[in-house]
Amino acid sequence: MKNLALHWKIIIGLLLGIVWAVLSGFFGWSEFTINWIAPWGRIFISLLKLIAIPLVLFSIIGGIVGLGDPKHLGKLGLRTLLLYLVTTILAVSIGLILVNAVKPGVWMDKSVRTENRIAYELWAQQEGHPAHDNTCLLCDDSNQSLIDEVAKRRGYDQDENVAKRLKQVSEQKESGPLQFLEDMVPENVFWAMSDNAHMLKIIFFAIFFGISLLFVPDKQSKPVINVINGLTEVFLKMVDLIMKAAPFFVFALLAGLVSEMAGDDPAKVFEMFKGLTWYSLTVLAGLLLMAFVIYPTIMKFFVKRLSYKSFLKGISPAQMLAFSTSSSAATLPVTLECVEENLKVDPKVSSFVLPIGATVNMDGTSMYQAIAVVFLAQWHMIDLDLGEQLTIVLTATLASIGSAAIPSAGLVMLMIVLSSVGLNPAWIGIILPVDRILDMVRTVVNVTGDATVSTVIGELNGSSKETTEDKKAE
Repeated sequence: MKNLALHWKIIIGLLLGIVWAVLSGFFGWSEFTINWIAPWGRIFISLLKLIAIPLVLFSIIGGIVGLGDPKHLGKLGLRTLLLYLVTTILAVSIGLILVNAVKPGVWMDKSVRTENRIAYELWAQQEGHPAHDNTCLLCDDSNQSLIDEVAKRRGYDQDENVAKRLKQVSEQKESGPLQFLEDMVPENVFWAMSDNAHMLKIIFFAIFFGISLLFVPDKQSKPVINVINGLTEVFLKMVDLIMKAAPFFVFALLAGLVSEMAGDDPAKVFEMFKGLTWYSLTVLAGLLLMAFVIYPTIMKFFVKRLSYKSFLKGISPAQMLAFSTSSSAATLPVTLECVEENLKVDPKVSSFVLPIGATVNMDGTSMYQAIAVVFLAQWHMIDLDLGEQLTIVLTATLASIGSAAIPSAGLVMLMIVLSSVGLNPAWIGIILPVDRILDMVRTVVNVTGDATVSTVIGELNGSSKETTEDKKAE
């Protein structure tokens, strides 16, 4: 067992958690599970939330500082960042189109979704957030017995705010067209860092701070950069230490979550996984579309010398390693070799573009976050309007910059995106049973996107190996 890879231990933990929850339903142990096992899952969520803000802050600053001399923010840097931004927005948009078309979150029994909606409204009341849309199941007297049952089962009955009846949500005041820009700029960054819901403000500060640091003389900036890089390593180590205990935490999280949702009715467990199957198929469809259709099409449009087959064949070793490690950073050396040797990109370009991509380009992760947030909203009978879905596009795109290139880092960023639209970040526990395999596939997408952008930038700069060799021959 000691020699077993961590991801296998996590898979075993989540499977045991589900089995425990099913047995709890059959034997009436749900109360014991909720009182004595579920709290450890919530501790796991709290630990992840604890490191989310500083990890994003220092990762983004470090990524921008990694550009080096401000001159690198010139033609090559701007082209690189712009193309990465375009592919990320494209990935998120495709994800939103798919999840709104397929609606994987509605493939469940209506009674289960009704309970989920009540649980969401109880959570929103407890947190002091207004509930989404105009639905208010807590306001319907006919739901009182179900409300009491859900509140007691999920522990909300101990919160004094739940005793008060939720009133209809008043309409929010109309805001101007540039309100989203106002919301991105913090008046006090320390206040913004006090709550994950203000992540856009933190990301803005990190970008502003990182760019400003590039223009400070080396003598003054180097100590700051060393501190930032050191702090980044510390928080990544915290992630590593937390993940060592992840199998136990995942067991507790899944056992508690499924027990809270199903109670002593095991049939509800199977309804839950019916929805997860449709969610997984939607995510996989989007990821495979990006990796094997969108990227080769972009490549074919800009790089005439490479065919669809030669591109995929050239990058396939990096894709296989990405699938097995779920880490863009671990795959980077192989990606560099594939891009330089197989796709014939000048090392001066690839050595600049690919490391940046491993930090800021997370197309697969961003797409998965967009699909997951809308799916979880559908799961809880929440309709996200156009403005909220645009917020998802913006937050997922910017949060991808701070996603560490390590396994399961996307889960931390997903919590940020959930918070940005007023949803419960603890809902990541719902998709944990299928996250590992999806994490492997989305890392393939991330690495393929890095290779695509690197090759396109090399072609636009006229600096492919073949072009260089031709010029020398002349």
